Amino acid sequence: MSAQIIEKNGTPEYAVLPYDEYRALLEKAEIAEDIAAYDEAMRDQSDAIPFEITEALLDGENPLKVWRKYSGMSQAALATLSGTHQSTIAQIESGQRKGSITVLKKLATAMKVDVDDLVV
Repeated sequence: MSAQIIEKNGTPEYAVLPYDEYRALLEKAEIAEDIAAYDEAMRDQSDAIPFEITEALLDGENPLKVWRKYSGMSQAALATLSGTHQSTIAQIESGQRKGSITVLKKLATAMKVDVDDLVV
C-alpha cells in the first residue's frame, strides 16, 4: 500500500492513498461487514421458522393446526392450556370459524408463538 501520511503537530492526521487502493479497501470492509452480519444471523436463530412450518403454511394449511402439531399438542391439550374449548379449536382449524383476537392470543400464548403466526 502506498499511503502518504499527513501530520499535524507531529501526529499522523490523515492518510492519502491512490483511489484504486481506496476502492479495494472499501470492498474488503464491505465484505467483512457482510460476513459479520451473516455470522450474527446464524448465532441468533430465535426468530427462524422451521422448514416444515414454512412448507405447510405455503401449502395452505391452517396456521393454528400447523403450529399446534409442531408444538406436539392435541386439540384437547391446547384447549386445556389456553382455557378455550376444543370445539372452538377444531372449528378454527377447519375454517368453519375465525378466531377472535382474544382467543387467538390465548392459543398463541399457550403454544409460545406470536399471535401474528396464527392469523391467516
